[in-house]
Amino acid sequence: MAIWIIPIAIVFVICGVIGWKAVRKWDAIAATSFGEMDDKIPEAVEDHPFSLNPIIWVIGVVSLFILFVIFFYWASSN
Repeated sequence: MAIWIIPIAIVFVICGVIGWKAVRKWDAIAATSFGEMDDKIPEAVEDHPFSLNPIIWVIGVVSLFILFVIFFYWASSN
């Protein structure tokens, strides 16, 4: 079980960086004053609404790690 401490720490760090960057971006947006023209959605979000969502990125990273663990145990059992 100790073999997974370093890989899971790496996954936690990646998820933490994703969350930190999302909070930093949100703080930068929240620091600006909102006016009448702020209702417009940025073009990048209109084109790809899921690509900038940090929760989707965290789910993707954790899913890849879980698939790696499953594959590792499957390969070692054969």
